[in-house]
Amino acid sequence: MKEEFTYLSKDGITNIHAVHWIPDGKVKAILQIVHGMDEYIERYEEFALFLNEQGYLVAGHDHLGHGQSVRSEEDLGFFAEQNGNECLLSDIHAMRQKTTESYPDIPYFVMGHSMGSFLIRQYIQDHFDGLAGCIIMGTGMPTDGSLSTGKKLCKIISVFHNWRYRSHFLNKMIMGAYNKKFAPTRTSADWLTKNTDIVDAYLQDPFCTFCFTLNGYYNMFLSIEQAKDPTKIAKTPKSFPIFLVSGGDDPVGQFGSGVNELYELFQKIGMEDCTMRLYLNDRHEILHETDKDTVFHDLLRWLDSKQ
Repeated sequence: MKEEFTYLSKDGITNIHAVHWIPDGKVKAILQIVHGMDEYIERYEEFALFLNEQGYLVAGHDHLGHGQSVRSEEDLGFFAEQNGNECLLSDIHAMRQKTTESYPDIPYFVMGHSMGSFLIRQYIQDHFDGLAGCIIMGTGMPTDGSLSTGKKLCKIISVFHNWRYRSHFLNKMIMGAYNKKFAPTRTSADWLTKNTDIVDAYLQDPFCTFCFTLNGYYNMFLSIEQAKDPTKIAKTPKSFPIFLVSGGDDPVGQFGSGVNELYELFQKIGMEDCTMRLYLNDRHEILHETDKDTVFHDLLRWLDSKQ
């Protein structure tokens, strides 16, 4: 059963669109999904329904600036006037609280993909208590210099425009190289997956093809900085279970090297229950890849093993 509802965002003005995919019978465990940039939670429905068949309740919401959480088209890719990153994290926590109120005392997992992977890496630094584990999907390790430069560019461009401005120059600088490895390309989004039907649907979806605002980019860069800070990562208990999964041909994860760098950082800090899986030849959206059935079952096995 699919249950849709709303709750008030931390920004104080936006009604966040949220979904529960509820299994028949007893709920064995809960997975809360945190989606990526330029998409929305219902793109995860196929995976959610698969988990429903295994007794899992799946929860998720559309971030500020995304999907059905936007109040108007100009809000696409815009987070909040103040403290956008903090608002996103607070909305993630509010979703978890609402879900646990309805389904208490059940093992609770979180999973973040792409932009959501950096948010969930931030989230577990302060909200690990009560969680059974975390899946980090489609993540990476951009350099400190690139993040600092990105934030500075946002500030400079905002002086001449405003924080709602959509800079196609900045967008091309951030996203433009993702397709290079896959030349000759069929579309501008070949880097997402080898599944051409998914790529075509993505490019025809107005909730997936908008350009981020300066506000959105700045807060995403801030999130990534916080997510990769070793002193902040070290706040998470060493025994906390983490599963790193990514496509081996995912440009967001630097084609595997960024994911491996994060895995080694977790190891260095002393994380005792961190597992990594790279899917060779898979691109960014492994839940939509041609071998998605393998991915689905790998994630299910890991979730089952942590209860």
